[in-house]
Amino acid sequence: MTEPAREMSPQPETLMPEATGKDRDWAKWLPTVRDTVIAVALALLVGAFLIILSDEQVIESLDGLFGNPGSFFVYAGDVLRYSAEAVWDAYTALLRGAFGSGPAWERTLERSAPLICAGLGVALAFRAGLFNIGAQGQMLVAALAAGYVGFHYDMPPVIHLLAAIAAALVAGALWGGVVGLLKARSGAHEVITTIMLNQVGRFTVLFFLAREAFQRPGSDNLLSPVVDSDAQYPTVAGLHLGILVALLAAVAVWWLLVRSKLGFELRAVGANPDAARTAGMSVSKVYIAAMAIAGLLAGLAATMTVLGLRQGVTDQVVGSVGFDAITVALLGRATPFGTVLAGLLFGALSAGGLGMQTAAGVPPELIQVVQALIVLFVAAPALIRGLTRIRRRRAGTEAQEVTA
Repeated sequence: MTEPAREMSPQPETLMPEATGKDRDWAKWLPTVRDTVIAVALALLVGAFLIILSDEQVIESLDGLFGNPGSFFVYAGDVLRYSAEAVWDAYTALLRGAFGSGPAWERTLERSAPLICAGLGVALAFRAGLFNIGAQGQMLVAALAAGYVGFHYDMPPVIHLLAAIAAALVAGALWGGVVGLLKARSGAHEVITTIMLNQVGRFTVLFFLAREAFQRPGSDNLLSPVVDSDAQYPTVAGLHLGILVALLAAVAVWWLLVRSKLGFELRAVGANPDAARTAGMSVSKVYIAAMAIAGLLAGLAATMTVLGLRQGVTDQVVGSVGFDAITVALLGRATPFGTVLAGLLFGALSAGGLGMQTAAGVPPELIQVVQALIVLFVAAPALIRGLTRIRRRRAGTEAQEVTA
């Protein structure tokens, strides 16, 4: 790998300590968890400030405050009261929209499932030293494959579902594997190839949707039929079981990274490909395997929408999940457990954002701002430590209290 490419690739050891050997000591995880919690809190704090500035009553009170100096205390009290009410109403609406009822929980979990799966794919690539920005394209071609098998073929119930899932996994793995192959054989940087293949994947979907075999009957739009009921994820209490599949995928990725030989090779190549090559590992094989598995997980994420939410295939069927997965993986510190928690958090923010808009009148774009701020603060731990006066101390040294 060339030196510029090494600089662009994420270094897994800086994301989270390995959960093996001595690093099983939970004390070593606490600073990272603490910084992540503080990052979320700071993002919500900045979000509260934006909510205050966008509230009409607060703005009117500020006009009165600066326009009538003689009534300073009256208008100052109004500013504080309306500000507190605006923030309280917005964030309580966020919580109610995400967790306040059975349907709210369903929305949160259903939005979290694809984020978790796609985030796992991005996180796994991170651990191999690869920056996978291609989850969006991998999800699109996987959605097309799962949808076609789901609505075109007639199979027994369980077999039909498994066949549709398998089609998505194979399509996603092949799309991701191409990136790994290009990286291994020609040295093409994965950031460039994944960005390009995102567009190739989108236009590939549009091409096939224009064919009669993929068209929904009676529709002139580029839209496929909904998959047959036999190819849909079963539901329990209104919630499709894709979320359970996502959690099982997280366990499988954890086992792969921590317990398997391939996982050791992934982590070794991600830490230092030159040293891994000297130790006899096939770096090319690791790159291909890492991107293929990442694409497979992105394909699994696509099934949550096509087979879980029962949506017809379009070029927008996966929304922005493929790109949001990068955020989820970063927030989760490229670990399976952290990615699950990050996916649940972003699923809750997405579901609760609708409640903020309808109940509190907060613009939906604010949730995207909060998500971006979370990533900003997570990516800048030095900034967090500076703002909160946190000081890390090296292991083995004793803390000394400093009195003013």
